[in-house]
Amino acid sequence: MIRRRTTQTYSLAFLDCICCGFGAIILIFVLTIGSREKEKIETLINIRRVLAAQLADLARLTESKEDADRSRRRMMTLVEEQRKSSDTVQSMIDDLEQQLQNQEAGQEALLVDLDALKREIAARQKEPVVVLLPEVKSTPVGLPVGSNYIAIIIDTSGSMRDPNTGSLWTIVIRKIGEVLDVYPELDGIQILDGDGRFILGRPARATGTAAWLNDSPEIRNQIRRRLRVYQQDSISNPVPGILNAMRILYDPENPDMRMSIYVFGDEFIEIADPVIRRLDALNPADENGDRNVVINAIGFPTTIRYTFSMGNTGLKYANLMRTITYQHGGAFIAVQDL
Repeated sequence: MIRRRTTQTYSLAFLDCICCGFGAIILIFVLTIGSREKEKIETLINIRRVLAAQLADLARLTESKEDADRSRRRMMTLVEEQRKSSDTVQSMIDDLEQQLQNQEAGQEALLVDLDALKREIAARQKEPVVVLLPEVKSTPVGLPVGSNYIAIIIDTSGSMRDPNTGSLWTIVIRKIGEVLDVYPELDGIQILDGDGRFILGRPARATGTAAWLNDSPEIRNQIRRRLRVYQQDSISNPVPGILNAMRILYDPENPDMRMSIYVFGDEFIEIADPVIRRLDALNPADENGDRNVVINAIGFPTTIRYTFSMGNTGLKYANLMRTITYQHGGAFIAVQDL
């Protein structure tokens, strides 16, 4: 019996073909993967290039911003310096204008003094006229007392102040205290500067008896303290203060009022005759020669020693005060030293 070979369904050649086919597919797949990786790498490189360019642009923008900030700060500094320079220039202009005004005022004062000196020289060149003065009653030593209402008028101009401190001379405050000590009890007290301002004020801008401050140790101490720090300057003329005291403080409806005015000053820059006539009209004498208000004065030697250069303002003050204190029942006392 003949044995036949068994026929196989899959031969070796078929398997080789199948393996070659799979190998080809794998090769194609590998080749395809390599190509995509290259594309990815190129894309990544491009992205990096773009990012690098953007970072460079960002760096340039940051640098430009810093430059702009530095420029802005420099401009602000320049503007501030310019503003300060402008303020300094304006301040210098204001100072120069003030100096110019002071010089103009000084020139006007010098012209007034020069005119006064010319009149005085012309008067001295005339032949002397002998005038018989009426007999003058002797004035008691010191200041007369007996009043129950006291008004104090103080010239607070520059000549009445210590140049080292700018405050009123210590002797002025001391003399005011001595006058007050002469009157241990008063019904009313007031204090005004040379321009007529009430240094301690007055109740609700009252007049007459109501305008006076009630006398007390506290008020007297307050007067001393206020005068030590009082910085309001007045003109070198106490007459406005005297007139204000007479017009505002004297009360004709108060029969018990015995009013005295005490003037503390050193200069007078106006003409005496109009002042004398005006005070005589405000404070007329009765049939016995008595007046409602007594006027006393204390003079300080701040300018009288410089009679020529100061236009005789110290002598004018002394002559005026001697005249009106005599006419109005008071006394004039001259302080020799500061």
